[in-house]
Amino acid sequence: MTLSRRPFGRTGHDSSVMLFGAAALARASQDEADRALEVLLRYGVNHIDTAARYGDSELRIGPWMARHRKDFFLATKTGSRTGREAREDLQRSLDRLRVDHVDLIQMHSLGHPDDWDVAMGPGGALDALVRAKEEGLARFIGVTGHGWTIAAMHRRSLARFDFDSVLLPYNFFMAQDARYREAFDAVLAICRERRAAVQVIKSIARGPWATTERTRTTWYQPLEAQVDIDRAVHWVLGIPGVHLNTAGDLTLLPRVLDAAARYERRPADEEMAAMVGAKHMTSLFGLAT
Repeated sequence: MTLSRRPFGRTGHDSSVMLFGAAALARASQDEADRALEVLLRYGVNHIDTAARYGDSELRIGPWMARHRKDFFLATKTGSRTGREAREDLQRSLDRLRVDHVDLIQMHSLGHPDDWDVAMGPGGALDALVRAKEEGLARFIGVTGHGWTIAAMHRRSLARFDFDSVLLPYNFFMAQDARYREAFDAVLAICRERRAAVQVIKSIARGPWATTERTRTTWYQPLEAQVDIDRAVHWVLGIPGVHLNTAGDLTLLPRVLDAAARYERRPADEEMAAMVGAKHMTSLFGLAT
């Protein structure tokens, strides 16, 4: 079974409904990465999302590009806030990925107001990425982030610049917070009006690891049973037009892709609420603000 595809905003690219979140390659060997590539190809994943700060991820993707560059929409990120550092990040990413351009360069985790002021100000990262786009080093520009305040911050970012994509967390648990749900819906409405792509992360997050022994490479404790992954993935895919990023663990990759490939309908809220209770799902980001 292969994944269905949806337009990735106004880029002209139809991306698989689930994108490969390449944070899963941060500490992987090349052999492990190459086995993951076979899984991606088998399910028809045609979009890779990595970042300069994802450990060895870009290095692991580089060898794939010699044979498969045309098969993937390739996105990376810079977490730097000044223009000079962002430009250096992008150039290093191009070298590590072994490509002459990326399809999407994203401002990584732009959620703190102080970071925002630097990145969006004169000589900041945004200026550098706009120049890089003009020079053909990147085709599109996006912004990403985590936490309870990121949807509101994305609204601020979209008011400052016409980004081609946004990335932020969303799942049934987070949607139960009225303020976050309203902020997410507002971002979604803006992006639909502008035809900007929306990427969702943390769909299968269960909660922080706390004292639980870490058995996965995700920084949070994920849902692991296929039936629970199915519910969580299908609930997010029920939002028209969004794309979902895979979790940062290679052993879970086939499970989330299988869930996405079998998507037919969105589970009822009652079914989701029962899962939240049964799995004791909690906030990844502390108290909602």
